[in-house]
Amino acid sequence: VVVAYFHLQTVMGSALTEKKGILERLAEGPVIGDGGFVFALEKRGYVKAGPWTPEATVEFPDAVKQLHTEFARAGADVMQTFTFYASDDKLANRGNQAHSKFTGSGINQAACDLAREVADKHGGLVAGGICQTPSYLSKASKAEVQQQFRNQMQVFIKNKVDFLICEYFEHIEEMEWAIEVALESGTPVAATMCIGPEGDMHGVTAGECGVRMARAGAKIVGINCHFDPDTTLAGLKKMKEALDAAGLHPYLMSQPLAYHTPDCSKQGFIDLPEFPFALEPRILTRWEMHKYARDAWNLGVRYIGGCCGFEPYHIRAVAEELCEERGTKPLASEKHDMWAGGLKMHTKPWVRARARRDYWESLCPASGRPYSSALSHPDAWGCTAGDERLKQQTEQTTEEEIQKLAAF
Repeated sequence: VVVAYFHLQTVMGSALTEKKGILERLAEGPVIGDGGFVFALEKRGYVKAGPWTPEATVEFPDAVKQLHTEFARAGADVMQTFTFYASDDKLANRGNQAHSKFTGSGINQAACDLAREVADKHGGLVAGGICQTPSYLSKASKAEVQQQFRNQMQVFIKNKVDFLICEYFEHIEEMEWAIEVALESGTPVAATMCIGPEGDMHGVTAGECGVRMARAGAKIVGINCHFDPDTTLAGLKKMKEALDAAGLHPYLMSQPLAYHTPDCSKQGFIDLPEFPFALEPRILTRWEMHKYARDAWNLGVRYIGGCCGFEPYHIRAVAEELCEERGTKPLASEKHDMWAGGLKMHTKPWVRARARRDYWESLCPASGRPYSSALSHPDAWGCTAGDERLKQQTEQTTEEEIQKLAAF
C-alpha cells in the first residue's frame, strides 16, 4: 500500500508539471538532468569508443530506451536526445560508416522518438542536443559549420522538442555559432561548454564565456563534461560572477563528469592517461553526488545533471538530495532508503551499524590498489582548433599516423 501510494504521488506530481516548459520549471525550483549516455552505452556494448557516435538509436533502440527509462526513474526531468556527435561530418569522420549506413537524419529521428516516448510516460521534457563539430576543428567557415547544426536542427524542429541544448563546446566562437542556429527554432536554448575555471581552448575566460553565451541568446548557460563536480562548480562560480557584473541573469546549468579530476589540465579528463578505459577508480560515490547537488544548488545552479560516468544511481542521489526543494522523490527511491536506511535489514550486525548518514558522509573510500598513485600526469598536448594534428578527415587513421602520434 505504501509503495502504491508513493508511486501514485510521484506520477501525480509529474502529471501536474508535464505541461510546463523548461523555463517555467526552472523558475519554480531545481530541474534534474540525465546522465552520460556514450560512456554508459559503451560499457554495455552498444557504442564504440573513439568515434563515440550515437547510431545505437537505430541499431539498438531498446538499449537506448532502457537507459532513458532508468534516468527517468532516478529522477531526471529531462530526456536529452541521444544525439551527441550526431552531426553529418562526425558520423563520417576517420573511417566512421555511421553516416552512410544510417544517415544523420535517421539517427537523430530515432533519438527523438525514443526520448519522447520515455518523457511522455514520466512527465518529462525532451531536449534536442547538438555539440561541437569536426568541421570547426578543421577551420571550416562559419556557414559550413552552421549547416552541420541546421541539418540536426531540422529534425528537432520537426519533432517539436521542448528545448535545445548546445553542449560540449571547447571554443566560445563555435558555441555562439551554434546558439545562433538554435534560436532559429523558436524554442528556449541552453548552452554548456566543456571547460573549467581556466576558460576555453583559445584563452577566453570562463566568465567571458558565460557572458557571451547569454548575450548570444541562451536562457540557460553553464558547463558540462571534461571535469568533476568541484572543478565544474569552480568554473560556474566564475561565470556567475561575470554574469552578475554584466547585469545578465540566465539560469545556470551544471552537468559534470562522475570522475574525480583534480589533476586535470585545461583540456580536462581526455588528457588523463587513464582516458577512456581505466577511469573507474575515479568514480564518485552516490554520497559525493549528494554533496555535489547541494553545492550546486547553494551556488545558484538550477539545472543540475551529469555527463560522462553518471549512472542512474548518481542522478537518483542528486534527486534525493534535492527532494525537499522538488517536493518529491524519484520512483527509483522505492528501492533505496536514503542514507543507507535499507542496511537496517542486513543480516550482518557490522553492516547494520553503517545504516547512518554520518558514516557515509565521513568515509574516505580505499581504492584497493596498493601501488596505485593518487594523481596522474596529464598529456597536455595543447592542441586546439587550427592545429594541423586536429585537422579531420573521412579516411581511417593509418598505423603510420598512429606511430607518428605515439612518438610525439
